[in-house]
Amino acid sequence: MKFGVVVFPGSNCDADMINALRDDLGYEVIELWHKDKDLGMFSTNDCIVLPGGFSFGDYLRCGAIARFSPMMQSVIDFANRGGKVLGVCNGFQVLCEAGLLPGALLRNENMKFVCKNLYIKGADDVVLKIPIAHGEGRFYADEKTLAQLEANGQVIYRYCDENGNVTPEANPNGSVNNIAGITNAGRNVFGMMPHPERACNEKLGNTDGKKVLRDLLLSVKEAVA
Repeated sequence: MKFGVVVFPGSNCDADMINALRDDLGYEVIELWHKDKDLGMFSTNDCIVLPGGFSFGDYLRCGAIARFSPMMQSVIDFANRGGKVLGVCNGFQVLCEAGLLPGALLRNENMKFVCKNLYIKGADDVVLKIPIAHGEGRFYADEKTLAQLEANGQVIYRYCDENGNVTPEANPNGSVNNIAGITNAGRNVFGMMPHPERACNEKLGNTDGKKVLRDLLLSVKEAVA
């Protein structure tokens, strides 16, 4: 399995993601420029990653301009053919703008940029410490969409406290149902606001991000199987 990391003007977590995937997890990684279109070197067993940052300065809405880049048209086609796509932070915003994931990311409830370590957990109830850094990370979906996400098990991570309790106090941005990450119905497109790539190396004092990325890869492999 190899990865392509898309770089937009304003991406600032692309190098972090490349280093985490290549140096910490040992995968082949190819950097992709937003103006290019060719994804012919990737099969649907591979994964395209949209990293965090401020694509196109976050003008209009976060991810709204990046969604129309030439590479994103190829990424949309890739995902629609069953290819695997992961979006982190700004990448999550781009995926929602592109219609590859439901819902939207709104301004944080406190109207402030939040940058800190916090805790999330997935279906296995393992509590992980992962950094966040966003001003528009409040996940929102209408009641029908939210009900579908919950019923289909498409919520992959929720904000919680260090003991795993999902509480309003543990929610850093006001996301509905404490949602920190979701997948599409086909389980080949994943989006999350926390930054696992910033927690993959002992030198950073935290390797919980490795489990996040490995768990997502395991989901990918199960979907292929």
